[in-house]
Amino acid sequence: MTDETAPGRPEMPEGPSAQPTPPAPDQPTPDASEPRSAAPMSWPHPAVPEPTTASAAVPVPEPVPTTAAATVPVPEPVPTTAATVEPATAAYAYAPAPDPRPTWASEAPAQQTPERWFEPSPAPVAVAPVRSERRGGVVVPIVVASLLSAVLASAGTYGLLRASGSLDQPPAVSTTVQAQPAGTTQQVTIDESSAAVAAAQNVSPAIVTIVTTGSAGDLNGFFQGQDIPATGVGSGIIFDPSGWILTNRHVVTGADRLAVRLQDGREFTGTVYGIDTLTDLAIVKVDAAGLPAATLGDSGAIKVGQLAIAIGSPLGTYTNSVTSGIVSALGRTITVDDGSTYRNLIQTDAAINPGNSGGALLDAGGNVIGINTAIASTAEGIGFAIPVNMAKPIAEQARAGKPIARPWIGIRYVSLDSRVARDRGLTVTDGVLVDGGRDLDGNVQDAVVPNGPGAAAGLRQGDIIVKIGGVAISETQPFEYLLVQHAPGEALRLTVLRDGTEQDVTVTLGTRPANP
Repeated sequence: MTDETAPGRPEMPEGPSAQPTPPAPDQPTPDASEPRSAAPMSWPHPAVPEPTTASAAVPVPEPVPTTAAATVPVPEPVPTTAATVEPATAAYAYAPAPDPRPTWASEAPAQQTPERWFEPSPAPVAVAPVRSERRGGVVVPIVVASLLSAVLASAGTYGLLRASGSLDQPPAVSTTVQAQPAGTTQQVTIDESSAAVAAAQNVSPAIVTIVTTGSAGDLNGFFQGQDIPATGVGSGIIFDPSGWILTNRHVVTGADRLAVRLQDGREFTGTVYGIDTLTDLAIVKVDAAGLPAATLGDSGAIKVGQLAIAIGSPLGTYTNSVTSGIVSALGRTITVDDGSTYRNLIQTDAAINPGNSGGALLDAGGNVIGINTAIASTAEGIGFAIPVNMAKPIAEQARAGKPIARPWIGIRYVSLDSRVARDRGLTVTDGVLVDGGRDLDGNVQDAVVPNGPGAAAGLRQGDIIVKIGGVAISETQPFEYLLVQHAPGEALRLTVLRDGTEQDVTVTLGTRPANP
């Protein structure tokens, strides 16, 4: 039985049979100078002779002083042979009580090196305090010097950071992943997911569903001259609390009645205020005030690859649906079913479906960067939106109570890039080439519309317009975007490259017709 309160106390089996057996008479006593046996150590407890079945009393091991030559004793295991038994100086209480000592136990035991913690203090005890004093005299200056160096280095680092302005920068926002036990799903907070949630909460109340009712006519006389009611559905964006709404032209074209439904369940009758002649946009007005309104952002600042969030009413049934993706490309040109060509569009892979037309395309801050308008019918994940900067001028005209009007030069052109420039042998890659090309039927078209503003200013086939009002045309600032910043009737300076030479041409802008 082990007594845990008395360290170093040997563990002995209980009972009469646990007493040692005296060694054989002819067995030599091991000498201290001979190699010791490789008996295992029960360190740090003192060694105990191996018990036998003899009835003799069990002596308690006694430390033996080391010789003068051994200044630093090393703990070593005590041989466990039955021949070595040390006399005991301290008594331990065992059960049963030990019998009287036999005569063979008085023999002098061989000298052994006792366990380290059991031996008396060595003679040169004065060495310890001397070593302590010497160590303290060296360590204290080292510690003081180290602390002083650390303080000076910290002060220098702080001074450099303060001088460079690094301490004035806002702290970086990092994503924290909490540790989870193995085999469980880790919850990771993603900034884009948080942005989509916030955008949906803040902007969805300003996204409306527009239900249109019109007439499709009598198909093949089946209804005996009676018109067939036709119903369509689309989306819209409230951009002013006074009831001004942006939507697509194709959503409201041909409609006799507009029903505008808000997310909170309210419904208003809408009227078409104006139709854009340049893009697929229209302005709708409802008689209401204090409506939730979305913020119109800056489509000129968006980058390819950034987050894009689409909100609308796909299929007219799943109102205020939210999808997300990225801005896939900028400056796209498409031709739709009716033959209309739209330029400078935003391409996105955010899901856009029938009914989403006229809905909002948002950035991560919940700002409107585009108005969803079309999808690629032969592919998935390819949708297009009109940049909001193209819509801002007509939105301001509507707020001011002015008729919607777009500036017009009266030319047909091809936007330049490196591929077009290479194919046509041109030396410039930015700008627009005045070129009529051919219509859908293959007929040659006039590059400069007769009697139009451009013809009056002297523009001609093959001219390359590189600047509008002194601002260079580029991929991020295309021709149409720069042109719509000006109003009809304004005298606008164009920089034209003609026969390799730049020259300025002043044109008085006209009003773009419905079918130029």
